[in-house]
Amino acid sequence: MAPIYIPMRFSPFALIFLTLFIITACEEETTMVMEPVVYTNSPCASCPNVSIQYPRALENTKLSRAINTAIEEEIIGLLTFADSLEVTNMDEAIASFSEGYAELKEVYPDETIPWEANIRAEVSFENRRVLSVKLDSYLFTGGAHGYAATQFLNFDMNKGQEIDTRALFKDLLAFRSYAESKFRSQENIPEKAPINSTGFMFELDSFYLPENIGLTPKGILLLYNQYEVASYADGQIELLIPFREVKKFVTPDMKL
Repeated sequence: MAPIYIPMRFSPFALIFLTLFIITACEEETTMVMEPVVYTNSPCASCPNVSIQYPRALENTKLSRAINTAIEEEIIGLLTFADSLEVTNMDEAIASFSEGYAELKEVYPDETIPWEANIRAEVSFENRRVLSVKLDSYLFTGGAHGYAATQFLNFDMNKGQEIDTRALFKDLLAFRSYAESKFRSQENIPEKAPINSTGFMFELDSFYLPENIGLTPKGILLLYNQYEVASYADGQIELLIPFREVKKFVTPDMKL
């Protein structure tokens, strides 16, 4: 399946992405230039439904290469159905996903619900120091329901490389403690009660930061995906901490 490259000046999608990429944060104008890449497939009785949309950085720089590689690797990882396969590009990943569905249909020809992969990535925050990409995915490969998840990819704009968002904080333990107090307040968990006392499922009954921490124009977003600290029915659990509150926890070179 070949990607569809949509020029910025002609596509309605481009206008949406252009708006996203000209975000001004902390009064700092951004400079990244990106184009939307779209993969879709035609409806087919024996094919899964695949829809992918993500931004690709256009400049030939270390940062652009890091962004493009990280986004595509995440999407390829989501689509690659067999761990034994060596998949190196998007077309091979989509082929792997399609072959997985074809194998299932061969074993269970009466399987009526097609597989689905719906993946969307967008820049959620950008300033002169850091860029954050939010990647939403929904995969259905049979069973009672599909699985929706969100991942954040964060980049150091000056070093031109992907970073763990925890590197933003000069005192991670202090930030975790502050985040726990905010979480308890949001979820109505008494200060002295165990963190799981109202139905959460933190391991060892102890609060911890989520795997996914991203930046938005309004602040730092802590996002727990389904099953991470709660049941599937509870969906994603989010905690947004405004920049004015988190400033004291971030490192000087990553000041937001």
